[in-house]
Amino acid sequence: MKKRNIIEKIWDAHSIVQHKGHPAILGIDLILLHEVTSPQAFQTLEQKGIKVLRPEACLATLDHSIPTRVNRNEIFDASAKNQVQKLREYTKTAGIRLYDFDSGHQGIVHVIAPELGAIRPGMTVVCGDSHTSTHGAFGALAFGIGTTELTCALATSALLMSPSKTMRVAFKGSLRPGVFSKDIILALIAQIGTQGATGYFIEYTGEPISRMSMEERMTICNMSIECGARAGLINPDEVTYRYLKERIAIGSTPEKWPENRNEEWDEQVERWNRFKSDPGCVYDKEICIDLDELEPIVTWGTDPAQSIGVNQVIPNTDGIPEPARTSAKKALNYTKLSEDATISGTSIQWAFIGSCTNGRIEDLRIAASVIKNQKVHPGVTFYIVPGSEQVMKQAREEGLVQIFENAGAIFRMPGCSMCLGMNDDRVPSGQRCISSTNRNFVGRQGPGSITHLASPATVAASAIAGKITSPIPYFSQSRFV
Repeated sequence: MKKRNIIEKIWDAHSIVQHKGHPAILGIDLILLHEVTSPQAFQTLEQKGIKVLRPEACLATLDHSIPTRVNRNEIFDASAKNQVQKLREYTKTAGIRLYDFDSGHQGIVHVIAPELGAIRPGMTVVCGDSHTSTHGAFGALAFGIGTTELTCALATSALLMSPSKTMRVAFKGSLRPGVFSKDIILALIAQIGTQGATGYFIEYTGEPISRMSMEERMTICNMSIECGARAGLINPDEVTYRYLKERIAIGSTPEKWPENRNEEWDEQVERWNRFKSDPGCVYDKEICIDLDELEPIVTWGTDPAQSIGVNQVIPNTDGIPEPARTSAKKALNYTKLSEDATISGTSIQWAFIGSCTNGRIEDLRIAASVIKNQKVHPGVTFYIVPGSEQVMKQAREEGLVQIFENAGAIFRMPGCSMCLGMNDDRVPSGQRCISSTNRNFVGRQGPGSITHLASPATVAASAIAGKITSPIPYFSQSRFV
């Protein structure tokens, strides 16, 4: 029997029909919805008189365009208000679960779905959002789709798709104190470029991955799209199963979980274990990255591949081949930085922690460990936005919110917030923000804004200093001891 990797196993298990030379009809287990890309799909179905085939296999929330201020129920932007209202109406009509404000679980779609125990190994998961690859951390084949595809998925619970090539990214070594999963994925993107995995599904492997928590793994998989990949996955293991078992009692998933019935749980784990790559399986491409010497990473340009170690110098464009050289020159012109200059010490006016990449409770704990008993620089506005109402609640209970507020940071309500400038939270034109988000595109955080991507630790350390700086002095021992 052919040895298969996890990507091939999930694909084969969900391929309803596939003829050689033609796309497959791929079954979809879970559809995630939010207010920006989903109402258009519902509207198309309504116009054609088609109902959602499996409402119980859908999960919706509000996240992208909503305000994160305290009085968030009052949405001032007319377009955002309409998006929210339409999603409420369509999900109610279709009988789809919507996690609205004050439900206890509203938040960024890629944060709440794992919290609710809705993502399981071996699933296929789609959403009208490019960072759906986050859920690959559970050993699921999860990817973003367009509105037309979303319409099809809602109507049929299936998609027409051609198989992608497979890539194995193997990490080795250990992280030094103050270096985190965000630095790992930025280092990968810097090495292979924003198109380096185009046409591939990535499987992340190696001892450093096995030592990571689920939240760290989600950060890695989240940014797979930033190197061009269709999705990123990690084999499920005991870390995955512990995370899931802690969440099965929530009772908000399509089927009822077998609480306190170990024999049924064991059967479920046995089934999940089948969705693991076979030893000796083959990939279309393999690369290996050593993490022993990795330092905190920060971007200097206008795409996630334009990044360097926080203590390194911005590259000289003469050494960059075309067309990347032209892109680098444009990026430096936009970010107002100079080649051969050190990135450390660059003044910032804003700092942001949040998003589907780094808005989880572990991210907030890391930031709090840096900022505790410190003060935000007087020239910096520091927003901290939890990824969900559950994260917000936990941050309050653990005293993290008090730490942030004592330091002068601004803790806000859950949502995508300053990640994409689609709501009230925006960086003013010409000002510079260090951010735990996933994209540093031109104007991503607001027209004319300048974004530097980094880990929550680097963001917090920089907010204190008022300039880009390394967080390593705040950490004294290895996270993997």
